[in-house]
Amino acid sequence: MSDTDIPGRRPADLDAAAFEQLVIEELDRLPDDMVAGLDNVVFVVEDRPEDGSLDLFGLYDGWALTERDRYGSAGELPDRIIVYREPHLAACDTLPQLQDEIHTTLVHEIAHFYGIDDARLHELGWA
Repeated sequence: MSDTDIPGRRPADLDAAAFEQLVIEELDRLPDDMVAGLDNVVFVVEDRPEDGSLDLFGLYDGWALTERDRYGSAGELPDRIIVYREPHLAACDTLPQLQDEIHTTLVHEIAHFYGIDDARLHELGWA
């Protein structure tokens, strides 16, 4: 029996460490060609966006590859992909739903790294 099959186990019950583990597992499930080009990018889990809202699931904080004139200068801080825990937990009723939403958030934010904007992500079904 997997964790997702345990009666009474709901996303709202997940602490920060368990949520971060789900993010790691979903990252591992992404196609190699999607993550192979992610150079100088870190993934971060935070509770909520700075404004405290529950509307934003993730954020790409950096310069898209399509907007860079140079890349990877010495001493340059890495780009960040932030996954917000509390908005995910508030939006999902089951662990499989949470896993799917984390997966979608990761794909969405990684797409921003590659220069794909929200309008195109909506067209592709990843927003």
